Amino acid sequence: MEMRAVTKRYGQGGNTVTALDAVDARFAPGTFTAVMGPSGSGKSTLLHCAAGLDRVTAGEVLIDGVPIGGLNERALTRLRRKRVGFVFQAFNLIPALTAAQNVVLPLRLAGRRPRAGEVAAMLGEVGLAERAGHRPAELSGGQQQRVAIARALVTRPAVIFADEPTGALDARSGAEVLRLLRAAVDRHGQTIVMVTHDPVAAAHADRVLFLADGRVVDDLAGPVGAEKIAVHTARLEESAR
Repeated sequence: MEMRAVTKRYGQGGNTVTALDAVDARFAPGTFTAVMGPSGSGKSTLLHCAAGLDRVTAGEVLIDGVPIGGLNERALTRLRRKRVGFVFQAFNLIPALTAAQNVVLPLRLAGRRPRAGEVAAMLGEVGLAERAGHRPAELSGGQQQRVAIARALVTRPAVIFADEPTGALDARSGAEVLRLLRAAVDRHGQTIVMVTHDPVAAAHADRVLFLADGRVVDDLAGPVGAEKIAVHTARLEESAR
């Protein structure tokens, strides 16, 4: 997963806003990267552009070695379904479907039938084997996010993008979600890019990328402690004022 001189602008003329400014970033296979920065620094825009949810203004994004800028919408959607996983703060599970049905959905959309026991095994990995038949309303927030992680992992994507995955959870549930994301990297060689404002969450990553005004301003190789991350974050927020 790579971003080469990626620029993203919104608006036109005097109302143009540069959300990303010539960002270069490479996310090596089997690594866990946290993206941090002050409000308005470009974190969410980076994630959306890296995942192909937003088209870039300039530069190039490569997913699994494929430059996505020249793909039409159908080809881009097909690539995302097969090679990209998502975990959102709001879970984004389909209320009418059971946990198992939510997990199998990316496989169905990618045109692949699940192997025997594949979905059950995936739910087992996130500790929800006994909840396969439960709908989201019957699950706690932490359990719903674990279903979302299983859903993201089931296609074994090239990269998983996580947008504030612990933002709606209590500390205990959040810690369990972070443990599962870390395990996906360590056990399965999964690549994860996570946007977060929480230094404790970022401390689970191998690397922390800091943004300010749409640019990469610092890049800490880890493991990096939450205290050091908090200090860097405070400095960036102070300079942004």
